[in-house]
Amino acid sequence: MSILTSLVRAYDRLPDAPPFGYSNEKIGFVISLNEDGSVFDVIDWRDGEGKKARPRQMLVPQPVKRTVAIAPNFLWDKTSYVLGVTAGEGKRTAEEHKAFVEKHLEAIGESDDAGLRALSLFLANWSPDQFVPPKWPEDMKDQNVIFAFEPERRSNRFLHDRPAARALWARVSASGGDAAAICLATGNPGPVARLHPSIKGVWGAQSSGAALISFNLDAFESYGHTQGENAPVSEAAAFAYTTALNRFLERNSGHRIQIGDASTVFWADAKDMEVAEEAEDMFASYLDFDPEEAKADEEKNAASKIREKLAAIRNGRALREVEPRLADGVRFYVLGLAPNAARLSVRFFYQGDFGSLTANYQRFMADMRIEPPPRDGYPPLWRYLRETAVLGKSENVTPNLAGEWMRAILAGTSYPLTLMSSVLTRIRADGDINPLRAGILKALLVRNFERENTPVALDPSFPNKGYLLGRLFAVYEQIQSAALGTKVNATIKDKFYGSASAQPRKVFHLLETGSANHLSKVGKQKPGYRVVLEKQVAAIMDMMEPGNDPYPASLSAEDQALFGLGYYHQRNEAFKKTAQTISEGETA
Repeated sequence: MSILTSLVRAYDRLPDAPPFGYSNEKIGFVISLNEDGSVFDVIDWRDGEGKKARPRQMLVPQPVKRTVAIAPNFLWDKTSYVLGVTAGEGKRTAEEHKAFVEKHLEAIGESDDAGLRALSLFLANWSPDQFVPPKWPEDMKDQNVIFAFEPERRSNRFLHDRPAARALWARVSASGGDAAAICLATGNPGPVARLHPSIKGVWGAQSSGAALISFNLDAFESYGHTQGENAPVSEAAAFAYTTALNRFLERNSGHRIQIGDASTVFWADAKDMEVAEEAEDMFASYLDFDPEEAKADEEKNAASKIREKLAAIRNGRALREVEPRLADGVRFYVLGLAPNAARLSVRFFYQGDFGSLTANYQRFMADMRIEPPPRDGYPPLWRYLRETAVLGKSENVTPNLAGEWMRAILAGTSYPLTLMSSVLTRIRADGDINPLRAGILKALLVRNFERENTPVALDPSFPNKGYLLGRLFAVYEQIQSAALGTKVNATIKDKFYGSASAQPRKVFHLLETGSANHLSKVGKQKPGYRVVLEKQVAAIMDMMEPGNDPYPASLSAEDQALFGLGYYHQRNEAFKKTAQTISEGETA
């Protein structure tokens, strides 16, 4: 099933889905009109006060698709169109207002509806110089504005809600319809959408919205077809898929999460809506997005049950055992979108049954398992991604990396190799080998290099040279700390980790000499501890291939990953040493 087809199906189960031809838009002010077209009041419709005031979402006639042309909306718009005033320079404001007036006067004509006649009289008599505070506040400029007929305004019924206005909008919106064709998304005949509605809410994209599907250059067109005719999607299907996607992209929708530069939305398709919603909540928990935050208080008990099931799944229990209803008959979709100029780029799209997705998630958790584990339990994917970025900032994550990694996790395929190069580069740059980075390296070794025996915790018998050299480097650092203390300006890790992990031969002979001097100092203070450290070095060296130089000229990326893993394991093993262990060494 294509992206569009699955979104059209999702539209059908949206709660309070707007009818065809309408959409939820941000409205800031209401102009209430008397029957003679005069203004009874101007109402600030926003929530909050001052700088924290936010427009309200309201169901209004669907906005037009604006490019560079002047195109007014019907029965609502921003103040440059409705009133001819704007806070900016407004080079086209007069033309925009003129287009709005002409469109409505022509559409309303000689209508006998009192509300539509009031709007017609208002537009015919309005001039921008009448916009004078305090009746017309400065905060109103550039806000979206709707109209109300004063006799109905107190009951929160607006001009576009009147039956005559709805009938008029149906005629206006149908008048621009193109020829009918078979819709690629639904398979049904219908008027083709020449321009598709904009998608809003994608992080980094234009605030006015961006196109998921568009044809605006000759190179994108074929056989003389223009714009939407190149891939015929009916107006009804275009409305449905954009409405569903915009709803999923809303803040606190419970269907979105940010993965790097990809605004990621997800939804389920099942015969039972309750089952579909449970699958969506479960997937949100997989990504460490707590569905409890987006739920009402009465639903928090259900979110608690989701966490219990999540714990069982993370412990390796099959989904069929934890929640049989989700194991079969639930199709799941995950879509990642990123900005691309005035358009949207699809970073990844996953579709499959929820049981397979859960199995792939469990495999990912097994790949990332490391000892000692992260302090905060199971980190979300965005936290792992930060470990690949300069200064640990989300905005510095390599643009395509998040999408490629997410796609690999969902589908159970190999991880992107750019993930390994990014992590190794950050480790060489800042010398920080934390459990998140170690987990990434281990996961890459298991899945991409088929090293199923990669140690989860310290394995003294693991013979790989990269792993052994990483352990040896950690012991040399431990020897330095024992001799000089922990408050030295720069440890051997700070100075030599990058070279040691990539070109061991250049560094390890120097470290070997330096550790001998440090061991001599340790022996004067704690002779028993010196013996312990010497035995650790000897045990690692004995694992090296006999008769060969233990320090190769270079290490491959795979062995560099094992170097980092060995260093992480050995260094954390040193922290487990207690005073009793040292004391036992002193009496040995």
